[in-house]
Amino acid sequence: MNFIVEIYEYREMVSSLVRRDLRGRYKGSFFGFLWTFINPLFQLIIYTIVFSYFMKMGIDKFYMFLFVALVPWIFFNSCLQMGATCVIDNKEMVKKIYFPRMVLPLSYVLSNFINMLFCFVVIFAVIFVTGFGVNIVALLYLPITMLVELILAIGIILITSACTVFVRDLQHVLSIVGLGWMYLTPVIYPESMIPDDFRIIFQLNPMLPIVRAYRDILYYKRQPQISTLLQAALMGIALVIVGIIVFNHLQKKFVEEL
Repeated sequence: MNFIVEIYEYREMVSSLVRRDLRGRYKGSFFGFLWTFINPLFQLIIYTIVFSYFMKMGIDKFYMFLFVALVPWIFFNSCLQMGATCVIDNKEMVKKIYFPRMVLPLSYVLSNFINMLFCFVVIFAVIFVTGFGVNIVALLYLPITMLVELILAIGIILITSACTVFVRDLQHVLSIVGLGWMYLTPVIYPESMIPDDFRIIFQLNPMLPIVRAYRDILYYKRQPQISTLLQAALMGIALVIVGIIVFNHLQKKFVEEL
């Protein structure tokens, strides 16, 4: 438990790194912070056009069906791919001063999580403008679902950021993994399209129950099943435990490798 206490003692550093990342993300660009909203909107428009007119899915209000899963996926995928280099990108800091190295992946996840929350402002704006409507009771499960995804993202980034220090090719491999993972997760297609022969394999995907929960809450406007959230939470906690073990073991040689 010592590392948890140490992370808490360095909470101001985590907060400072989160602010730095949020401010520097679009520094110097013309639209600046507006890119937080523009990026997911353009992805939504492109996917909606492709899968509504060219590769028709036949899903009512496909834009909403896609949007409520796409925004959480963008957050997770960013942690998976870009988060892998968060230790390498701060190598000068790692080599010169002492601080809990776990601060780096944690601050990256939190900055991306905050960015996702801003994107949810766009989701609710679309819901309001289109008159899609919400289920107030179901919305009470939304913070829980977000928290479960945050836990999962922390576990993933702890593993990838530590391993990438030693295997630099991993950052390029993860870009391919991220693309494949997206198509193995029902983000742009309904879960009913998963072949019965592969359902057992798909159940091992930790993002499947998370996407299912987001869709239940915001698209189908119903309460997600407790078993769905429990499955996602258990997977997330397991990954965090593995991530902590891997990170703590590998961080002893970070300075030598960097």
